[in-house]
Amino acid sequence: MPQVVLYQPQIPPNTGNVARTCAATGQELHLVEPLGFEISDRTLRRAGLDYWPWVPLHRHPNWQQFQDERQRRGGRLVALSAHGRSSYASFAFAADDWLLFGRETEGLPPALLAEADSCLTIPMARSRHHSGGGVRSLNLATATAVVLFEALRQLGELAQS
Repeated sequence: MPQVVLYQPQIPPNTGNVARTCAATGQELHLVEPLGFEISDRTLRRAGLDYWPWVPLHRHPNWQQFQDERQRRGGRLVALSAHGRSSYASFAFAADDWLLFGRETEGLPPALLAEADSCLTIPMARSRHHSGGGVRSLNLATATAVVLFEALRQLGELAQS
């Protein structure tokens, strides 16, 4: 099953909502520190509701320790970025992929993008109606859910109700 990785997340409700998605889908959540908040932050807990006991949560003190864990367990590092050249929708996901999402304000640093096996984007209609070029990216929790559900759909992991 794909792993969800948040690199130095900054906004507690986003991380809480990603955790809730991970609980709903049975995915592991990896947080690469430093975090922009305390893990006990009230808004983080509130966004994750009472689902935290069902979130397989892993905290990594830094990028290198995360990479050591990933290499030990195997699998591709799949980065998601507004700068990606390929659409997530046309990518063939694998069960052992690590889906890497960056900071809400800055995304993923170029050095981390260079380490990724693939760099994908979520195509958007960058509105011509807004000054400044339109929407640059989706909210972190939304982007994570979009990509994770596509990966699970491809892998046949979504239960029919």
